[in-house]
Amino acid sequence: MNRSVDRVRDVLTELVKAALVSEDRLSLALRNEAVVGLAALRDAPPDPDGLRMDGAWTLAVRAAEAPEFQPMEGRINLTLPQQSPLTLDALLAPDFDVDAAVERIRKAASTG
Repeated sequence: MNRSVDRVRDVLTELVKAALVSEDRLSLALRNEAVVGLAALRDAPPDPDGLRMDGAWTLAVRAAEAPEFQPMEGRINLTLPQQSPLTLDALLAPDFDVDAAVERIRKAASTG
């Protein structure tokens, strides 16, 4: 796997986890981790030609659904979409709203 995919996957994983957990303080901590990852992505943007967002999304969902994390989940049904509800351009935008992204993931999951 390439480093760009890893970095984007890590940010997406934190956003998915924040959407899945039912405990607000944990969700906030996960959002803060995503903010740190987003800043790093903006400082050194990944090459869009070497990155498939849907692939990074799939890896992020798998990581977020890991067995050790499942006891903390509970906010939404685990019917996350196969395609990323977020684009690389959106993640790199200076006005990217982490809270709105988490809500978007929740809504995408609740509708399948």
